[in-house]
Order: sequence, then C-alpha cells, then structure tokens
Amino acid sequence: MNLIGRYVFRETLGAWLAVTLVLFVILMTNQFAEILDDAAADLLPRDAVFAVLALTSLRYVTVLTPIGFFLGIMLALARLNRDSEMAAMAACGVGPARLLVPITLLATILAAGLAWLALVKTPDASRQIEMIRTQAAEELQLGVLEAGQFTTPDSGDTVIYAREVVDTEIRDVFVEHEDRDRVVVILADRGRRVQDSSGGVSFVFYDGRRYEGRPGTRDFRIVDFGEHGIPVQRRDVEAESIPVEIKPSEQLWRSSDPLDQAELQARISGPLSLFALMLLAVPLSRSRPREGRFARLGVGMLIYIIYANTLAIARLWVERGDVPTWLGLWWVHGLLGIVGLTLLARETGALTRIRTADPVLAGT
Repeated sequence: MNLIGRYVFRETLGAWLAVTLVLFVILMTNQFAEILDDAAADLLPRDAVFAVLALTSLRYVTVLTPIGFFLGIMLALARLNRDSEMAAMAACGVGPARLLVPITLLATILAAGLAWLALVKTPDASRQIEMIRTQAAEELQLGVLEAGQFTTPDSGDTVIYAREVVDTEIRDVFVEHEDRDRVVVILADRGRRVQDSSGGVSFVFYDGRRYEGRPGTRDFRIVDFGEHGIPVQRRDVEAESIPVEIKPSEQLWRSSDPLDQAELQARISGPLSLFALMLLAVPLSRSRPREGRFARLGVGMLIYIIYANTLAIARLWVERGDVPTWLGLWWVHGLLGIVGLTLLARETGALTRIRTADPVLAGT
C-alpha cells in the first residue's frame, strides 16, 4: 500500500474509532442504568453488575461496528473533500475507485473481527448473561421466606410455611413435599436453608415429625427425627425453551428451523454489511465545492435506516417462512451493493464511458 493508501487508511480508521466510541458510550450509559435497576430489584446479583455490563458491551460492539464504519468513511472522506485533498489526489490520478483499496483492507480486518464476535463471543456472552439472570431468579425464589406465608421454593413440589423467620433460620415449620406418588408432610421446631459447593440447595429441619404416605390409602409412615433434610429440585433448564440468541453458531448451522436460520443469517449479516456500506459510503462522501462537510450525512443516515429496517423485515419473513432460507437476508445486502456500485460507477465516470462505447446508448 502506497503513501496515499496508508493516509486514507489511517484517516478512516480514526474516524471509525471516534464515531463508534461516541455511540458506544451513549448506549452503555443507558444500559448501565438498566443493569443498576435490575440489581436494585434483586433481579441481578450486585456483585455481577460489572460482569454483565462487560458481557453486554460485546453485543453493542457487534451492532455499532457497521454503522460506525459507514459514518467513519463518510466523515473521513468528507474532510478530505473540504480541505481540497481529494482534488489533489484526483489530479495525481487517485479517484474514488483507488480509494477503495485501503478502505477495503480496513473493512476486511473489521469483518474478520466482527465475524468472530458475532459468531462466537456474542452468543457465548449472551449465554453467560442468561445464566447469571437465571441463577439470580432461582436464588431470589429460594431466598424469599416470609413469616406467616406459604412459599414454594422450587417448581411446585415443595410448600413451606414458617410462623417466624429469624435471619437464615425458620421456626415452627410446616412442609409439604411431593415425592413421585407419595406425599411427605413435616412438622419441625426449626429449620434452615443449606447450599453445597456444587450449587445444590436443600432445607434441613430439626426436632420434628415426618408423615409419609399415599393419599387415599392407609399406607402411612410416621417418623420422629432430630435432623432431617429435603433437597430442593431446581427448574429443568434444559427442558425450557432456549432463546435463539444464546445458541452456538454451530447448532444454528445444523438446524433447519427457520428461527435458527434467521438468527444465523443475522449474525453473518454484520460482516457482510461492512462491504455493502463501504461501496455506498465512498460515492456519498463526495460533496460539491460549496457543500458543508456534513451535507451528505443526513442522506447516508436515511439510507442506513432503510437498510437496517429492511434487514429486520427480511429476517421476520425468514422466521415466518414467507421466503426460502436460501434467499433469506442476502438479497438486502445484494441490493445495497448494487446501489453502491451504481453510484460509484457514476462517480468514476464508468457509466459515461459505457454509454459512449455502446452505439445504442450513445444514440439515446
């Protein structure tokens, strides 16, 4: 890469970093406030606030990189236009097409990093966030034992009533626990919740009586005990519906479910969008002599909003099965690429040369 190419590469990289950083700070400030609200409402462990914030930042980097790259190219090349550096480059034979060389190199580097984030790290971060929130919900459910109220600490198999709650100890306890086809009723003077190193939770009761039997029969057993424990069965996470956002990309690739295919194509769309937006940003950044630096920025933002919403609509069509998965979201990138190539060809004069070379077009 020559001197001009390195210069354009450096300018575009700096503009991309600046735009992405500003957008990142704005979004993360709002996200930090939401995470603090969840922690205040006991929906999230307080010691996990910064861990969740860091994991969430990966998702925002994945989302912001394309728009930051698009705006970065427009701002960098618009500055070169304003300072007449583009005119000097054009006099040396460096046109818009030559500018694509360093910008394409930068887009390739960013696309490789974005593909790694979108396909590997972001789903893994989403899974960790889901695990933290699920564990917090379970801990909250297990930890809420109020005096004079019936509490279900698991999926509904166990009901606990305590007349008095003192710190982690419950007193004058009534427990009903379903064990397959048998019902266990426990009356105890006191009890407490115990959690082992593997995360398993159980309740230990002291000085009480256990009644066990089948309802409707005389098959009952009564046992007095000094200490007795009952494990709490947590929810079966595997049996629940797994959000598509946390599924590994390998699993999505092997699946034929339209929801999984739509998610996989959305993850791949990030790196692909860099190249489609690059083709559009170069011709849009070229301004007339009396136009300001940000004259075309509004047009660029409008096109990006239309592009992003069209991707969202195309994804919905794939999820509903309205379009085949082989068409999926790819047509949106292809359409934007064609628009960018057309504008770039007009900017470089390629369309004029084609019309001049074609007798039919020249006659028209």
